[in-house]
Amino acid sequence: MTEQHEQRYCIKFCQKLGDTQVETIRKIQQAFGDDAMSNSRIKEWYNRFKDGRTSVDSEPRSGRPSTSRNENVIEQVRTLVMEDRRITVRELANEIGVSIGSVHSILTEDLCMRRVSVKFVPKLLTMEQKQRRLKIAQDMLDNANSNPNFLNTMITGDELWVYGPDMAPCDFWLFPKLKIPLKGTRFESREDIVRNATGGLITIPKDAFQKCFQQWRKDWEKCVHYQGDYFEGD
Repeated sequence: MTEQHEQRYCIKFCQKLGDTQVETIRKIQQAFGDDAMSNSRIKEWYNRFKDGRTSVDSEPRSGRPSTSRNENVIEQVRTLVMEDRRITVRELANEIGVSIGSVHSILTEDLCMRRVSVKFVPKLLTMEQKQRRLKIAQDMLDNANSNPNFLNTMITGDELWVYGPDMAPCDFWLFPKLKIPLKGTRFESREDIVRNATGGLITIPKDAFQKCFQQWRKDWEKCVHYQGDYFEGD
């Protein structure tokens, strides 16, 4: 089961219990955090279930997948990626009804995007974006070099870096790690999701978090080395 299907099941569950759209959106966002579907997509699926739909699958497409790369298809890909940057190429192809190859070409050639820490991001950064990434990384590195206890004083590292999932611990380490024990499991309620996610979080050893922060410092150094451009982990 894909994460998209899991969220659709949750939306269906909320609608069946009589939750409003606003309540459903809040619960989905609480349960899935940054991975939550966009408000418009949640509302769309909420209304489908309200109208009597039972399946959480995308509408089946007749015939072979299209290889079209027209403006309409490109815009559909752009919209879905902007709503969920963690969506996979296969999920995009199934949702829109085009071939996987076409989606890949649209992402890399038409939209100039690439994957960094499992998120789709612009393939090329502007000079301003690079300079901002470089400045933040250099500031963090300077603080760490001048204060040996700098990393020990941090409570969280959950800030979202603009154009920087390769620099945010939650993106490059925590979320992918937390997904492993939850993947493929169907949860019956938000409480069930929270309980299992909390259980998975507790099982991560303390030294793993320490290594994450050590890796974070190395990532600042890489960002400075590459002058603010993207980089991949070890």
